[in-house]
Amino acid sequence: MAELPILDVRGVGKTYALNGQKIEALRDANLTVRKGEFVCLIGASGCGKSTLLRIVAGFEPPSAGQALMWDKPVDGPAPDRGMVFQDYGLFPWLTVRQNIGFGPQSRGLPKQEVRDTAERFVNMVGLTRFADAYPHQLSGGMKQRVAIARVLANDADMVLMDEPFGALDAMTRERLQDELLDIWQRTKLTVLFVTHSIEEAIFLADRVVVMEPGPGRIASEHRIELPRPRDVASPEFNEVRRELSARLHSHHARKAA
Repeated sequence: MAELPILDVRGVGKTYALNGQKIEALRDANLTVRKGEFVCLIGASGCGKSTLLRIVAGFEPPSAGQALMWDKPVDGPAPDRGMVFQDYGLFPWLTVRQNIGFGPQSRGLPKQEVRDTAERFVNMVGLTRFADAYPHQLSGGMKQRVAIARVLANDADMVLMDEPFGALDAMTRERLQDELLDIWQRTKLTVLFVTHSIEEAIFLADRVVVMEPGPGRIASEHRIELPRPRDVASPEFNEVRRELSARLHSHHARKAA
Protein backbone atom coordinates (compact mmCIF):
# COMPACT_ATOMS: atom_id res chain seq x y z
CA MET A 1 0.00 0.00 0.00
CA ALA A 2 1.39 3.41 -1.00
CA GLU A 3 2.36 5.74 1.82
CA LEU A 4 -0.23 8.42 2.55
CA PRO A 5 0.92 11.85 1.26
CA ILE A 6 1.32 14.53 3.89
CA LEU A 7 -0.53 16.98 1.60
CA ASP A 8 -3.14 16.15 -1.02
CA VAL A 9 -4.70 19.06 -2.94
CA ARG A 10 -7.70 17.89 -4.96
CA GLY A 11 -9.39 20.06 -7.58
CA VAL A 12 -8.87 23.23 -5.56
CA GLY A 13 -10.24 26.47 -6.97
CA LYS A 14 -10.57 29.97 -5.55
CA THR A 15 -12.88 32.73 -6.75
CA TYR A 16 -13.07 36.21 -5.22
CA ALA A 17 -15.83 38.80 -5.54
CA LEU A 18 -14.50 42.24 -6.52
CA ASN A 19 -16.77 45.20 -7.33
CA GLY A 20 -19.63 42.89 -8.18
CA GLN A 21 -17.48 40.71 -10.44
CA LYS A 22 -16.05 37.27 -9.86
CA ILE A 23 -12.28 36.93 -10.16
CA GLU A 24 -11.03 33.37 -10.60
CA ALA A 25 -7.62 33.27 -8.88
CA LEU A 26 -7.09 29.51 -8.96
CA ARG A 27 -8.66 26.67 -10.96
CA ASP A 28 -8.60 22.89 -10.49
CA ALA A 29 -5.25 22.64 -8.67
CA ASN A 30 -4.11 19.08 -7.95
CA LEU A 31 -0.92 18.45 -6.01
CA THR A 32 0.45 15.79 -3.67
CA VAL A 33 3.46 16.29 -1.42
CA ARG A 34 5.04 13.37 0.41
CA LYS A 35 6.70 13.53 3.81
CA GLY A 36 10.24 14.88 3.59
CA GLU A 37 9.82 16.34 0.09
CA PHE A 38 11.00 19.84 -0.85
CA VAL A 39 8.59 21.20 -3.48
CA CYS A 40 8.84 24.64 -5.11
CA LEU A 41 6.00 26.52 -6.81
CA ILE A 42 7.13 28.94 -9.52
CA GLY A 43 5.33 31.18 -11.99
CA ALA A 44 4.53 34.78 -12.88
CA SER A 45 2.66 37.14 -10.57
CA GLY A 46 -1.04 36.37 -10.49
CA CYS A 47 -0.67 32.65 -11.23
CA GLY A 48 -2.12 31.59 -7.88
CA LYS A 49 1.04 30.48 -6.04
CA SER A 50 0.35 32.44 -2.87
CA THR A 51 -3.39 31.73 -3.07
CA LEU A 52 -2.69 27.99 -3.11
CA LEU A 53 -0.24 28.35 -0.23
CA ARG A 54 -2.77 30.29 1.86
CA ILE A 55 -5.42 27.63 1.25
CA VAL A 56 -2.99 24.90 2.36
CA ALA A 57 -2.12 27.02 5.42
CA GLY A 58 -5.82 27.25 6.28
CA PHE A 59 -5.87 31.05 6.09
CA GLU A 60 -8.70 30.98 3.57
CA PRO A 61 -11.09 28.28 2.34
CA PRO A 62 -11.18 27.03 -1.25
CA SER A 63 -14.20 27.85 -3.42
CA ALA A 64 -13.98 24.37 -4.95
CA GLY A 65 -12.20 21.12 -4.12
CA GLN A 66 -10.32 20.48 -0.93
CA ALA A 67 -6.85 20.38 0.62
CA LEU A 68 -6.11 17.39 2.83
CA MET A 69 -3.36 17.17 5.45
CA TRP A 70 -2.69 13.54 6.40
CA ASP A 71 -6.00 12.73 4.63
CA LYS A 72 -7.98 15.15 6.84
CA PRO A 73 -9.52 18.33 5.38
CA VAL A 74 -7.69 21.58 6.15
CA ASP A 75 -10.27 23.73 7.93
CA GLY A 76 -8.06 26.45 9.41
CA PRO A 77 -4.52 27.21 10.59
CA ALA A 78 -2.87 24.57 12.80
CA PRO A 79 0.57 23.96 14.34
CA ASP A 80 1.26 21.09 11.92
CA ARG A 81 1.62 23.72 9.13
CA GLY A 82 4.02 26.58 9.80
CA MET A 83 4.09 29.65 7.54
CA VAL A 84 7.19 31.75 6.80
CA PHE A 85 6.53 35.07 5.05
CA GLN A 86 8.82 37.48 3.22
CA ASP A 87 8.25 40.11 5.93
CA TYR A 88 9.29 37.79 8.82
CA GLY A 89 6.20 38.34 11.02
CA LEU A 90 8.18 38.45 14.27
CA PHE A 91 6.85 39.93 17.51
CA PRO A 92 8.92 43.12 17.93
CA TRP A 93 8.53 43.15 21.73
CA LEU A 94 10.00 39.65 22.14
CA THR A 95 13.66 38.62 21.97
CA VAL A 96 14.96 36.02 19.52
CA ARG A 97 14.70 33.33 22.21
CA GLN A 98 11.17 34.43 23.20
CA ASN A 99 9.95 34.57 19.58
CA ILE A 100 11.19 31.03 18.99
CA GLY A 101 9.70 29.79 22.27
CA PHE A 102 6.32 31.46 21.69
CA GLY A 103 4.67 28.43 20.06
CA PRO A 104 5.74 25.85 22.66
CA GLN A 105 4.75 28.25 25.44
CA SER A 106 1.33 28.82 23.84
CA ARG A 107 0.80 25.06 23.72
CA GLY A 108 1.25 24.97 27.50
CA LEU A 109 4.49 23.01 27.58
CA PRO A 110 6.48 23.05 30.86
CA LYS A 111 8.80 26.04 31.22
CA GLN A 112 11.95 23.95 31.09
CA GLU A 113 10.80 22.24 27.89
CA VAL A 114 10.01 25.65 26.35
CA ARG A 115 13.51 26.88 27.28
CA ASP A 116 15.20 23.72 25.98
CA THR A 117 13.24 23.84 22.70
CA ALA A 118 13.99 27.53 22.14
CA GLU A 119 17.68 26.95 22.90
CA ARG A 120 17.87 24.03 20.50
CA PHE A 121 16.50 26.01 17.57
CA VAL A 122 18.42 29.18 18.44
CA ASN A 123 21.54 27.05 18.07
CA MET A 124 20.29 25.29 14.93
CA VAL A 125 19.91 28.59 13.04
CA GLY A 126 23.22 29.95 14.36
CA LEU A 127 21.87 32.80 16.50
CA THR A 128 23.27 31.86 19.93
CA ARG A 129 25.05 35.22 20.26
CA PHE A 130 21.83 37.06 19.43
CA ALA A 131 19.41 35.03 21.57
CA ASP A 132 18.55 38.05 23.75
CA ALA A 133 18.40 40.59 20.90
CA TYR A 134 15.13 42.10 19.64
CA PRO A 135 14.04 41.98 15.98
CA HIS A 136 14.97 45.64 15.33
CA GLN A 137 18.57 44.78 16.29
CA LEU A 138 18.84 42.04 13.64
CA SER A 139 19.66 42.03 9.94
CA GLY A 140 17.08 40.81 7.42
CA GLY A 141 18.81 37.44 7.13
CA MET A 142 18.84 36.98 10.91
CA LYS A 143 15.14 37.85 11.14
CA GLN A 144 14.34 35.22 8.53
CA ARG A 145 16.36 32.64 10.46
CA VAL A 146 14.28 33.44 13.55
CA ALA A 147 11.07 33.08 11.52
CA ILE A 148 12.18 29.64 10.29
CA ALA A 149 13.28 28.56 13.79
CA ARG A 150 9.96 29.69 15.26
CA VAL A 151 8.06 27.42 12.85
CA LEU A 152 10.36 24.47 13.60
CA ALA A 153 10.03 24.98 17.36
CA ASN A 154 6.25 24.78 16.99
CA ASP A 155 6.68 21.14 15.89
CA ALA A 156 5.34 21.69 12.38
CA ASP A 157 5.11 18.67 10.06
CA MET A 158 5.27 20.98 7.05
CA VAL A 159 6.69 24.43 6.42
CA LEU A 160 4.99 26.73 3.90
CA MET A 161 7.30 29.48 2.64
CA ASP A 162 6.04 32.45 0.59
CA GLU A 163 9.11 33.96 -1.13
CA PRO A 164 10.94 34.07 2.21
CA PHE A 165 14.24 35.28 0.71
CA GLY A 166 12.78 37.68 -1.87
CA ALA A 167 13.66 40.88 0.01
CA LEU A 168 17.24 39.88 0.87
CA ASP A 169 20.46 40.78 -0.92
CA ALA A 170 22.00 38.12 -3.17
CA MET A 171 24.75 36.98 -0.78
CA THR A 172 22.41 36.67 2.21
CA ARG A 173 19.86 34.87 0.05
CA GLU A 174 22.44 32.30 -1.08
CA ARG A 175 23.65 31.73 2.48
CA LEU A 176 20.09 31.20 3.75
CA GLN A 177 19.32 28.81 0.90
CA ASP A 178 22.29 26.70 2.04
CA GLU A 179 21.20 26.91 5.67
CA LEU A 180 17.59 26.01 4.84
CA LEU A 181 18.74 22.91 2.94
CA ASP A 182 20.96 21.92 5.86
CA ILE A 183 18.04 22.25 8.30
CA TRP A 184 15.72 20.38 5.90
CA GLN A 185 18.16 17.49 5.56
CA ARG A 186 18.77 17.29 9.33
CA THR A 187 15.10 17.51 10.39
CA LYS A 188 13.48 15.55 7.48
CA LEU A 189 11.03 18.43 7.24
CA THR A 190 8.48 18.76 4.43
CA VAL A 191 8.66 22.10 2.59
CA LEU A 192 6.32 23.83 0.10
CA PHE A 193 8.20 26.90 -1.13
CA VAL A 194 6.93 29.72 -3.40
CA THR A 195 9.49 31.62 -5.48
CA HIS A 196 9.77 33.68 -8.67
CA SER A 197 13.34 32.49 -9.21
CA ILE A 198 13.94 29.49 -11.49
CA GLU A 199 17.51 29.18 -10.16
CA GLU A 200 16.33 29.16 -6.54
CA ALA A 201 13.71 26.51 -7.32
CA ILE A 202 16.22 24.22 -9.05
CA PHE A 203 18.80 24.70 -6.29
CA LEU A 204 16.35 23.86 -3.49
CA ALA A 205 13.68 21.50 -4.76
CA ASP A 206 13.16 17.80 -5.25
CA ARG A 207 10.28 18.81 -7.53
CA VAL A 208 9.34 22.09 -9.25
CA VAL A 209 5.69 22.85 -9.94
CA VAL A 210 5.12 25.44 -12.70
CA MET A 211 1.97 27.57 -12.43
CA GLU A 212 0.43 29.84 -15.06
CA PRO A 213 -2.03 32.72 -14.74
CA GLY A 214 -5.42 33.55 -16.21
CA PRO A 215 -6.85 31.83 -14.12
CA GLY A 216 -4.09 30.47 -11.89
CA ARG A 217 -3.45 26.80 -12.47
CA ILE A 218 -0.77 24.13 -12.27
CA ALA A 219 0.72 23.78 -15.76
CA SER A 220 3.42 21.13 -15.24
CA GLU A 221 5.67 19.37 -12.72
CA HIS A 222 9.38 18.64 -13.02
CA ARG A 223 11.48 16.32 -10.85
CA ILE A 224 14.99 17.70 -10.28
CA GLU A 225 17.38 14.76 -10.51
CA LEU A 226 20.61 16.71 -9.89
CA PRO A 227 22.65 15.33 -6.97
CA ARG A 228 23.11 17.51 -3.88
CA PRO A 229 24.88 19.77 -3.09
CA ARG A 230 24.04 21.49 -6.39
CA ASP A 231 26.45 23.77 -8.23
CA VAL A 232 24.56 26.62 -9.95
CA ALA A 233 27.52 27.14 -12.30
CA SER A 234 27.67 23.54 -13.53
CA PRO A 235 26.65 22.63 -17.11
CA GLU A 236 24.11 20.15 -15.74
CA PHE A 237 22.43 22.81 -13.57
CA ASN A 238 22.30 25.26 -16.44
CA GLU A 239 20.82 22.66 -18.76
CA VAL A 240 17.97 22.11 -16.29
CA ARG A 241 17.58 25.89 -15.97
CA ARG A 242 17.33 26.32 -19.76
CA GLU A 243 14.81 23.51 -20.02
CA LEU A 244 12.64 24.78 -17.17
CA SER A 245 12.86 28.39 -18.39
CA ALA A 246 11.76 27.32 -21.87
CA ARG A 247 8.78 25.43 -20.46
CA LEU A 248 7.82 28.31 -18.18
CA HIS A 249 7.94 30.80 -21.04
CA SER A 250 6.10 28.44 -23.39
CA HIS A 251 3.20 28.30 -20.92
CA HIS A 252 3.03 32.11 -20.91
CA ALA A 253 3.35 32.27 -24.70
CA ARG A 254 0.40 29.89 -25.14
CA LYS A 255 -1.70 32.04 -22.80
CA ALA A 256 -0.77 35.22 -24.70
CA ALA A 257 -1.50 33.71 -28.14
